[in-house]
Amino acid sequence: MADKLKNVIAEIKPVSKELIKWGFERLDQLTKPKRSLGYLEDLAARYVAIRGEQKPVIRGKKVFVFAGDHKVVEEGVSAYPAEVTGLMVRNIAGGGAAINVLARCAGAEVEVIDIGVAVDPGDLKGLLRLNVKRGADNIAVGPAMKLDEARKAIFVGIERLNYAVNVGVTLVATGEMGIGNSTPAAALFSAYLGLPVSEVVGPGTGLDAGGVEMKRKVIEKAIKINKSRCTGPMEILAALGGLEIAGICGLCLGAAARRIPVVVDGYISTAGALAAMRLCSAAKDYMFFSHMSAEPGHKKFFKTERLRPILDLGMRLGEGTGAAIAMQVIQDAVAIYNEMATFADAGIKPGK
Repeated sequence: MADKLKNVIAEIKPVSKELIKWGFERLDQLTKPKRSLGYLEDLAARYVAIRGEQKPVIRGKKVFVFAGDHKVVEEGVSAYPAEVTGLMVRNIAGGGAAINVLARCAGAEVEVIDIGVAVDPGDLKGLLRLNVKRGADNIAVGPAMKLDEARKAIFVGIERLNYAVNVGVTLVATGEMGIGNSTPAAALFSAYLGLPVSEVVGPGTGLDAGGVEMKRKVIEKAIKINKSRCTGPMEILAALGGLEIAGICGLCLGAAARRIPVVVDGYISTAGALAAMRLCSAAKDYMFFSHMSAEPGHKKFFKTERLRPILDLGMRLGEGTGAAIAMQVIQDAVAIYNEMATFADAGIKPGK
């Protein structure tokens, strides 16, 4: 399994700066003042460079919602009980969640995957049962996963990405569902970014100030207990992460290996994307970060990694909701690139 992962990572190459430049050359010929569409033009040029096509077409869009539980919920780090994970998996599979609504608006398919739900949801239409482990273990007392379990979860993400690409999908997005998962996410941000837990921990789904303080202590304990295990990016993911976070990491790595743009959702999804970035720095070139979460650690991530989110709407729901909205923005950017007339087409002499 470790060798297979190395082979995937070996396929990931940085996106060519020359191709990005090539994209901007066309954008600069369109009937508008140069760079007047701002960040929309950056998105278009990057999409063109990733796909390496003269006029890339977004032929299919898919949001992958990885679902997993976390036994650290036993420490009182969430405002909701663990049972809500399974209930929300049913809701998403049935089409009734926020991500389903927003994905329909974006023209994207939603795929919900049981990668680490504690209680088997059973056979549900719209649910893929690819469970690696019935919930990540309590990081406050030991590692979340064994290394082999983390790798298996990563490969669930890689294999789902490969299947999607093979049937024509050209734009994918990350999503997740897992009560308590902002706790392992904060632990990963602290470990990967080298930041104090106090700078990355937040209320998650609605903790009060006292709850956030308790959550901080739990995360600090988890990092201390697992310190000897955190010897590298994969070891950190296994010790402090979760099954759904590892699945997102795999989706990001798989997308980069296949030259597919991946739209990263919020705080939890970014933890998975960050794990992928630490396993292979070039994977970052294929990621579009959809929005700035209301979680304080997300702003720290963007500042530390010198990255820019597409949107800032104060969202903190997860599920892939921010990514679904950002997919529409990227679709707009690509449409501008492909469909807008050039000065030559319109018979207009551009200004200097």
